[in-house]
Amino acid sequence: MEPIPLPSYIHYELLLQLLERQTSFVANRQPAVREQVQQLIATLRKALAQQKQLEATCERAKLPIEYRWSLNNVVFDSENSTDSTFPTEKSEINQ
Repeated sequence: MEPIPLPSYIHYELLLQLLERQTSFVANRQPAVREQVQQLIATLRKALAQQKQLEATCERAKLPIEYRWSLNNVVFDSENSTDSTFPTEKSEINQ
């Protein structure tokens, strides 16, 4: 079976760090904006949690998962390789 493509955890980590470290700092001066930033952070954390639930479901069903770094799907040809893909290892996010 073809692997199920999922975003690499780094995508969540990058967005969360940007929002928590930079956006929140600036948004603290504007209560309405601060609230929306906090909601966005919560939504991203929920999305990551849902992805982890999906991964667990796939593992129980013995379905392969492929972590993607981009939308570009590079077909790998070992003889003429210019390997432009990144490793697919899981990285943990501080929660």
